[in-house]
Amino acid sequence: MTVGPNSDRGQLVVVAGPSGVGKSTVVRRIVELDPEVHLSVSATTRTKREGEVDGIDYFFMNADDFAKLREEGGFLESAQFAGNSYGTPKREVEQRLDQGQIVLLEIELQGVRQVKAALPEAMTVFVAPPSWDVLRERLSGRGTEDEATIARRLEVAKTELAAQSEFDQVVVNDSVDDAARAIIALVCDT
Repeated sequence: MTVGPNSDRGQLVVVAGPSGVGKSTVVRRIVELDPEVHLSVSATTRTKREGEVDGIDYFFMNADDFAKLREEGGFLESAQFAGNSYGTPKREVEQRLDQGQIVLLEIELQGVRQVKAALPEAMTVFVAPPSWDVLRERLSGRGTEDEATIARRLEVAKTELAAQSEFDQVVVNDSVDDAARAIIALVCDT
């Protein structure tokens, strides 16, 4: 995937959607289909899940270190979600954009709003579920959270789904390959 011919600066593509919609799977597929796309690694204070690797899935930080970096202006965006802090380290994103690369962020709604305020040229893409029932099934089927956490995530999902109109594009994830290819096509058309 390449950015337009007259662009020296890269393209920031921000992907968001409710928990369980499959956005992480879609984002991984984009990177598989086009290895030139750089996936930005977010920082978080949440507990590492089985199989996750620090520095690849997330930068896992304690709350004090996260707060210090945020106070120093080290995040492009940061947000609280489901009782944990998340943020996008600013330095690496800016370096890659300056090198003309496409940088993909996978973040939550609060973060999207912060990025759009700071970098209005960023393309925002909302990954939507085919239906509410499919979203509920996907969240339950992950087996990574208890019922109370799933209920909280579904409540947040209602707000996120209502915010779709704030995004530049909406892509429905009925098929990971189709959703990934649709996002690649959007970036190539800019």
